[in-house]
Amino acid sequence: MTAPKILAFAGSARRDSFNVALLAIAVEGVREAGGEVTLVSMRDYPMPMYDGDMEAEQGLPEHALRFKALLNAHAGILIACPEYNSSITPLLKNTIDWTSRPSPGQPSLQCYQGKVAGLLSAAPGALGGLRGLVTVRSILGNIGVTVIPQQFSLSKAGEAFDDQKRLKDESQAAKARAIAATLTRVTAKLAG
Repeated sequence: MTAPKILAFAGSARRDSFNVALLAIAVEGVREAGGEVTLVSMRDYPMPMYDGDMEAEQGLPEHALRFKALLNAHAGILIACPEYNSSITPLLKNTIDWTSRPSPGQPSLQCYQGKVAGLLSAAPGALGGLRGLVTVRSILGNIGVTVIPQQFSLSKAGEAFDDQKRLKDESQAAKARAIAATLTRVTAKLAG
């Protein structure tokens, strides 16, 4: 059986993002479950705010096309989702908006349909970004992504990491890795 390929990214481009740090820990679960993981930073894929007129005149931006190619090359998606005002970040929403558009030889949503996703979040508050995951789950489900029911939200993230960006509580790290491992196993079963 071919190892399932998982694309991992955070809905934040901030250098000291709690979600980027959590994702770096979680991806080990992909490897432990026998998958291949590609960990990317959204800093490497800057896109203008979605604009239908721009799309009509110029097509999709280069970085949207590059990110679509990554989505197409992977069967699963692991996303660490910051919460902004109880919802999804503008960066993550904008990325989905651009990459869900048609491009030469590819209809709308094709890079999402049939994919499997796992969700994580980290936030300084007591809920750990949980409210934002509701919106992310809804958007992904509506564009054809199967989102595994398990998810992990890291609360009080400002106190949770040590100086090396490792989680102080190994049980929390294990929960993050478990989401990635479950995503990998489900992706393998659905692809098989």
